[in-house]
Amino acid sequence: MTKSEFMNHMAVQNPSQPEFIQAVREVVDSVWEVYEANPVFQAANIMERIVIPERLLVFRVPWVNDAGEVKVNRGYRVEFNNAIGPFKGGLRFHPSVNLSILKFLGFEQIFKNSLTTLPMGGAKGGADFDPKGKTDNEIMHFCQSFMSELFRHIGPRTDVPAGDIGVGGREIGYLYGQFKRLKNEHTAALTGKGVQWGGSLIRPEATGYGTVYMAEDMLATRNDSFEGKTVVISGSGNVAQYAAQKVIELGGTVVTFSDSAGYIYDPDGIKGEKWDYIMDLKNNRRGRIKEYAKEYGCKYYEGKRPWEVPCEIALPCATQNEITGDDAKMLVKNGCYVVAEGANMPSTPEAVEVFKKAKILFAPGKAANAGGVATSGLEMTQNFMGMSWSREEVNGHLRKIMTKIHDQCVEYGRINDNYVDYVKGANIAGFMKVAIAMVDLGVV
Repeated sequence: MTKSEFMNHMAVQNPSQPEFIQAVREVVDSVWEVYEANPVFQAANIMERIVIPERLLVFRVPWVNDAGEVKVNRGYRVEFNNAIGPFKGGLRFHPSVNLSILKFLGFEQIFKNSLTTLPMGGAKGGADFDPKGKTDNEIMHFCQSFMSELFRHIGPRTDVPAGDIGVGGREIGYLYGQFKRLKNEHTAALTGKGVQWGGSLIRPEATGYGTVYMAEDMLATRNDSFEGKTVVISGSGNVAQYAAQKVIELGGTVVTFSDSAGYIYDPDGIKGEKWDYIMDLKNNRRGRIKEYAKEYGCKYYEGKRPWEVPCEIALPCATQNEITGDDAKMLVKNGCYVVAEGANMPSTPEAVEVFKKAKILFAPGKAANAGGVATSGLEMTQNFMGMSWSREEVNGHLRKIMTKIHDQCVEYGRINDNYVDYVKGANIAGFMKVAIAMVDLGVV
């Protein structure tokens, strides 16, 4: 079967799932030559096996709102691949959640988790439930109903969910409380837990920190750093917040944040009390980013994304496909030469091609945003050991893991002395470990 025939077969087998097909195509484009050159992989039919989830769960989630009305949502868990360890991946609560998005995220998670060097398989889950506008009581009831089905399928050696969009510390608390009640045990069945009951320090910071660490390592290959650089960031949740914090610490100037309604541009830099304001606005008051513009007198661009702002470094930390081909051209034209993806697949295929053609430093999400799941793996380790590491210890482990990820990308993605294809490197490095494990485990 040729690569084209394989992708055509994928499209037929997975109709109306564009995000999933996009994620598969990116991996296949990178690894196909390696796959064809390895008769052991072909004999085990690794490629066709790796794109099919080992288990796909869809279930009803009924709950009652504060008005006494019965509501219902769809819940999902896509357990994609556990060749190298227990299924591991977040839960997303958002109206956009569907099988295509969760399969794309679960598929990406296979290779992301592989890159961390930790023993974790790939999975993803969630529900088409929107936490926005809901009371704490309503969210608790929904989480308890959701876990009343999911608990049958997860556990510390089986499947370990975590948070994602719409699932933060509050939701993890409600989910874990119900799991503990139903199972009558206190185990490492979820990560992202509160530090008082088994969570790891710097878990909220980890994805943002990891994204910046990846960019820092890429810059170092050119004897460069964040010092004095203008940095454009999209999003304003955990990933964006802590990516900004680390950029500021390393001497860069963050000039944008965004949400689904628009973006702010503050050329003086978002730091100090301004960063504190955004933390309170988004984490406590759950407000909109335009409130920052009113507070500090900067510009707010409604309905737009920040990629038109001149910068040297861009960190997309919002959602998938937020950078189009035209956005990428604008970034390159305006002087951007580093892009590290803090979100999952935020660049369209057209944008990725623009970045590659321009030979800029571009790190895909499966490498650049792996810091979150890496720290989840470190949380699992602490739980198994019955220990709690300090911030410095966890951050030290995270920093080393991100450097290992960078080094794997360079090993498999170096084109010549002047250019590393980090997309190719990340995909091949992640694929090789999982493919070898699948061969070793037999046809299962």
